[in-house]
Amino acid sequence: MGNYIKHPLIKVDTVEARAYQQKLAGDVLKKGNTMVVAPTALGKTLVAILVAADRLEKFNKSKVLILAPSKPLTIQHEENFKNFLNVPITSITGSINVKDRQKRWEESKIICATPQTVESDLLNGRYNFEDVSLIVFDECHHAVGSYSYVYLANRYVKEAKRNLILGLTASPGSDKSKIKEVSHNLYIQNVVVKSEDDTDVKPYFNPVDTEWVKVKMSNELAKIKESLNKSLKVRLKGLKNMNIINTVSVNKRDILKARGDVQNKIARSTNPPKDLYQAISILSAVINIQHSLELVETQGVATFNKYISRLRKKNTKAAKGLLADHNFSHAIALSFEAQEHGWEHPKLKKLMELLKTELGTDKSQTVLKSLRDNPDKKQPKVIVFTQFRDTLEMIHNKCESEGIKSVKFFGQGKKDGEKGLSQKEQKNVIKSFKMGEYDVLISTSVAEEGIDIPAVDLVILYEPVPSEIRMIQRKGRTGRKRTGKVKILMTEGTRDEAYYWASINKEKMMREQLIDKNILEELNLNAAERMEDEKAVKVIEKPKKSDEVIVYADSREGNSTVIRHLDNIEVNVKVKSMTVGDYQVSDDVIIERKTAKDFVDSIVDKRLFKQANDLREEFKKPIIILEGDDLYSGFINPNAIRGSIASIALDFGISIIPTRDSEDTAAMIKRIASREQRGEKTNIQLRTDRKPDNLWEQQVFIIESLPNVGPVNAKKLLEHFGSVKKIMDASESELQEVEGIGKKIAQNIRKVIESKYLYFKNDQTEKRLL
Repeated sequence: MGNYIKHPLIKVDTVEARAYQQKLAGDVLKKGNTMVVAPTALGKTLVAILVAADRLEKFNKSKVLILAPSKPLTIQHEENFKNFLNVPITSITGSINVKDRQKRWEESKIICATPQTVESDLLNGRYNFEDVSLIVFDECHHAVGSYSYVYLANRYVKEAKRNLILGLTASPGSDKSKIKEVSHNLYIQNVVVKSEDDTDVKPYFNPVDTEWVKVKMSNELAKIKESLNKSLKVRLKGLKNMNIINTVSVNKRDILKARGDVQNKIARSTNPPKDLYQAISILSAVINIQHSLELVETQGVATFNKYISRLRKKNTKAAKGLLADHNFSHAIALSFEAQEHGWEHPKLKKLMELLKTELGTDKSQTVLKSLRDNPDKKQPKVIVFTQFRDTLEMIHNKCESEGIKSVKFFGQGKKDGEKGLSQKEQKNVIKSFKMGEYDVLISTSVAEEGIDIPAVDLVILYEPVPSEIRMIQRKGRTGRKRTGKVKILMTEGTRDEAYYWASINKEKMMREQLIDKNILEELNLNAAERMEDEKAVKVIEKPKKSDEVIVYADSREGNSTVIRHLDNIEVNVKVKSMTVGDYQVSDDVIIERKTAKDFVDSIVDKRLFKQANDLREEFKKPIIILEGDDLYSGFINPNAIRGSIASIALDFGISIIPTRDSEDTAAMIKRIASREQRGEKTNIQLRTDRKPDNLWEQQVFIIESLPNVGPVNAKKLLEHFGSVKKIMDASESELQEVEGIGKKIAQNIRKVIESKYLYFKNDQTEKRLL
């Protein structure tokens, strides 16, 4: 029997005493904010459990927050922490109503949550980070760009009395800048890298055998590829002759860069040459051909043919021209012929062989002998990963025809009329797989991260992926309970080989970057200085109530980074459901925020002028904030955009204010709100309903705005008196003749009608009679 950790908050005989996990936890507590980089099976969650137990014992009135990027992973953490710790533990996700979330936060010591939900609750003032003594960011490589982890870490450092951050990941990325960005955003002071090769880990680690299974491309696929390459070559030569690219030896990244350069030229020109629009069309066709080549080389004709079916539905010049191209059409004809004859990618045949061998359905003498020698051996479980849902469908159908019990596992998004799997359906699939109803789980990338499938014997990758993060995560699905196996299918002489070497080199680079002492020292100093700065900001006196700026934000802006930035600059943001606009700062001023892309899209789908009309109808001073400097980088003619801007300003009388980014937008909204409010009482009349259109609706709207008069009494008053004017002229006693109108309500109505309008500015005695 092994040794177990004894701790007042840890359940007896539950956490095995592993030296490397105890040392990792000790380093976090001693050295401060730490990122632990380790393969999936090394027990990073147990390190978090040990650190959490220590913090809760040391600061017994504090809380611990465990953040995970998905709901299934959040629930999984809740179950794991409940298995090991004897403190109140709960989970908070978007599917739980607001009141229950607030109650769970107040009553629990450990909260497992999705970051977007916590961010929303913080911005709405439902709770704060003041008493949180530890935040764990699971899959912390997500802490880049505008992801919620970034905002939450910043707010935590500012708000918490005693802060400690623990980041967990299998890989933060191979690029030095990416590693630095994650570390910077999470205030990381120390990085610890553990692997299965470390001497203190080896006794507990089940090795994973990785095998690259090579296949040769079939003659049928080679002919399809040849026709696609001919179609591609013609267009690349054309782009070179137009001086759009310097060489025909280009990859997808080069083409995307070239397209961006052309779009910028169009944006800078008042009257762009037609050649630039032709170049955009050719570049779009090139992107389609490059994707087609990838599908043929790495997936097969069934996946390629489904892509062609979607391409035919597109009504673009690039798509139509491509489908009319002789070489591209020839490739399509060859592909559909191959599918009719059942000439699929050699990978599919090899995959079936691997599955049958692993599952024991192969009747070869070797497999039969293995079964005789191990009669009590449990049925193996296999995960097959593939990049594309079309390929997933193809593999599933093939397994079914071969008598292999398989189940599909994919995301929630809808594709080609097929609904995605809801989280409940995903959970049921995993449960069925665990219970042995299926032997093979065929999955897209959704199962790479955090899905709890502990007893998988073999992971098969239908294709290599160029991302070292995704490669590490896929490998981490095996080897948890016993020795694991990973087999990666690779077509010789294709993109598969390029992706293979890319992932290998990136993983190597990642490890080198993470053990670079100069980088670690730089991270430590940087994080320490920034946290001191944040603490200094914390002690700065907040604005007085009279100086507080209030902004109402529409609930649809809930995930916008603008709200985060408003919160950071001490704006009191109240998220409500609004009829028009995104941000209301006074009774008169409404702000519609549009990114450059959204502005252009709203021109194309004809939303823009309807929205402009609604803004003008509802508010005296409507404003449109136009965010971003890439307004002319799309496919729409710049003059069409300029014409729309002119119309908004001249025909609708709406001010248009440009901003650089979401942070600049937040600063502008605060400035506008400050000017409007000027220290006055900010009892803003929020527009949650549209103004009525019909005459009788307008009459009811006016009367129900009187004190203590709702829609029912408004209709009774109108029915009794017959008009708005007669109600306004009625005396208290006449008003009381209407059922539901008592003496007090009648007095209040007369008071509102008869009183003069007094406007007070701040606490001064200055008074204006309007």
